[in-house]
Amino acid sequence: MQPRPPRFRLPLALCLVLASVAAVAADGRTSAGTIRAAAAPMAEEQAFPARALALRSASALVLDQNTGATMFGKNAEAVLPIASITKLMTAMVVLDARLPMDESIAITEEDVDTLKGTRSRLKVGARFTREELLRLALMASENRAASALSRAYPGGAGAFLAAMNRKAAELGMRDSRFEDPTGLTRANVSTAQDLVKLVATSYRYPEIREYSTAQRYEVRINGREQSFRNTNLLVKNGGWQIGLSKTGYISEAGRCLVMQARLAEKNVLIVLLDSWGKYTRIGDANRIRKWLESGPRKPPTRT
Repeated sequence: MQPRPPRFRLPLALCLVLASVAAVAADGRTSAGTIRAAAAPMAEEQAFPARALALRSASALVLDQNTGATMFGKNAEAVLPIASITKLMTAMVVLDARLPMDESIAITEEDVDTLKGTRSRLKVGARFTREELLRLALMASENRAASALSRAYPGGAGAFLAAMNRKAAELGMRDSRFEDPTGLTRANVSTAQDLVKLVATSYRYPEIREYSTAQRYEVRINGREQSFRNTNLLVKNGGWQIGLSKTGYISEAGRCLVMQARLAEKNVLIVLLDSWGKYTRIGDANRIRKWLESGPRKPPTRT
């Protein structure tokens, strides 16, 4: 495998200031609100200095869930493939439709991954309830489950994709695009700034909180019980209080992880994108936890 070329990125604070200046130049107006919006992230990063937290993920964002304050940011505006983080949007579209969760849905040849060739224990012809498929899509990141859920949507897979992108627009995810319900395509893209909106909204669904953080789930396939495990190793770590979790991986996206967690007596939203290395995203999550629990430095007092 060829080494990945280094990528140059401007610091997040500088990017935000430049974006603000560009916006002012575009419409020829300034306001106190514009100035505060540009200055706020810089003040937050002084309180939580980026140099004190070195992450391996190419893009990262940590927010205080209660206040919306940015605690840490790294290339949060970069548009990147998001792999199976997509399945959070898939789950919301399914739940928003209020379809019968006990309806039986068959796995068909249409659900087989011909793009990446990923394997699945959900055999063609096997039938599952909508609830079982949603649990497997969120917890075990089952691609065939997500595909089957989209096919069983009123109007079919095309209507499902339209609903995904419509939901993204409603949430203000301006730099996001969904072209399949699984995340296997690199055309599903977003930013860390958009994904915190996705995570925050997903957290309002009790089913997503429960299914995405379950350690294991068993379903009967062709008469035999099959056990599936959560793709996020941290959910079985007693030192973590995780309220929502989703992993993702394709080669174009690297390893991705989004979570809601209770850290340092705060409810935080974490987005990690494009981590290179099997355990790097877990390492970054642990580094964030240690950084927060050690007490971020406060800005110096000026006299």
